[in-house]
Amino acid sequence: MSSHAVTEPLARSPQPRAPALAARIDLDGVRLAATVALIAGLAGAVSTVGADLRWLAALGRVVATSGGVPHGVPFAAAPTSHWANTLVAAELVLHALSSWFGERGFVLAQVVAVAACFTILARDARAQGARTGATAVALLLAALGSFTSLALVRVQLFSLVAFPALVALLRADARRPSRRIWLAPALIAAWANLHGAVLMGEVTVIAYLVLSRRRSGPLTAAGVAAVSLLALCLTPAGLASIDYYRGLVTNLAAERGVGQWAPLGAMPFDPVLIAVAVMMLVQVIRRRPALWEAEVGAALVVMTVKAGRDGVWLLLFLAPLVSAAPPLGVRLSGRFVALRAAAANTLPVAGAALAAVLLVVVVAQRPITPGASSSILSRTLALARGEPILADAIPAEQVALAGGRIWAGNPLDAFARPVQAAYLDWVDGSRGAALILANPRIRVVLATAGSAAAASVAADPAFRMASADASAVIFVRRR
Repeated sequence: MSSHAVTEPLARSPQPRAPALAARIDLDGVRLAATVALIAGLAGAVSTVGADLRWLAALGRVVATSGGVPHGVPFAAAPTSHWANTLVAAELVLHALSSWFGERGFVLAQVVAVAACFTILARDARAQGARTGATAVALLLAALGSFTSLALVRVQLFSLVAFPALVALLRADARRPSRRIWLAPALIAAWANLHGAVLMGEVTVIAYLVLSRRRSGPLTAAGVAAVSLLALCLTPAGLASIDYYRGLVTNLAAERGVGQWAPLGAMPFDPVLIAVAVMMLVQVIRRRPALWEAEVGAALVVMTVKAGRDGVWLLLFLAPLVSAAPPLGVRLSGRFVALRAAAANTLPVAGAALAAVLLVVVVAQRPITPGASSSILSRTLALARGEPILADAIPAEQVALAGGRIWAGNPLDAFARPVQAAYLDWVDGSRGAALILANPRIRVVLATAGSAAAASVAADPAFRMASADASAVIFVRRR
């Protein structure tokens, strides 16, 4: 046998192509990782510490020092003994972050949450057979439309991880039903101790079980549904968690559509959210999603219209579906295809470099923290001398975290409805503001500079201005 007879088959062997295939797969992973890092870096670089964090950290400090869960809100003077505290896990985590890193810890937690969120979305999309380029575009669109939520650090950072993780679990079970569906109640139980958006997760689970899973395993679907409902009460509050959820969705701020409950279109960035959501919905409808996905998507649309802040959940739900949708079928020229290929090879490196710079900025810069300045806050506590302070929005949470007492504030649902009404009227500067200002127990008021609340106190002859700066104004009751 000649040497050619031996070497020729070897030359035709496809084995040398394996390293090239592995390199391509690794490059796909690098592209998505760079996209996720870029989104997390951008969100962190412009992050602003918003509401709903400091009061949780203040409660976490009480839990950590006392070794137990207090009744009601201990730093509030208005009655709150009926309030059920379900978010103890979130309180302890935020207290630890505040103790170790200050408010920079909140921003770092937000960066980690955003990175985890979009990593889960990317894995969910790839599991559905989505192409790398389509996945990266969908992630960037979702980030663009929900950038306000990603850059505003609130307690919903826990849900930024829990919601896409739950949806990815349900979609994996829909593709191949198995016993992993029992992980859904466990995730619901953990989520219930972190953020009230667990109710949205529970609705998603029930929709999947009723509209899809019951066809392949009705007994399993019924069992998982029952256990997941019970999991909502696996919090320190126990069955009283039901009262917490009821108060969460029926508080006066939600009814009036103010603050974080403002309807879609009330915020400056809402047009971008609407545009991205419409593009995504059109693409998903072309894909013909499963019935349960269509129903959940419709519910999220309704939630977004009612409260624009819920648009982030709609976009996170749609992003993997958009990635896996069929292409539009537009024919591209050869030159454009070549440019797209060159960009696909270059952009991951540029994106990774920019992401690294942004992450350094996140760690180095001082967090953006609207609210009262440290000097005004210290002056307010000194004037109050342990008495309750009437403060609006973020300043109220600053007072609580600094060890002071407030009259009312977040969590708003912890207070009786008349207290909620009087407090919201004061914050909005409406006629009802006089009701809470007439309370003789309120001797010191801290209001954001230029706010309607500050204007209402300034117009009240019972108070005089004691101190002010560009951030906030202190008023004290006249003798």
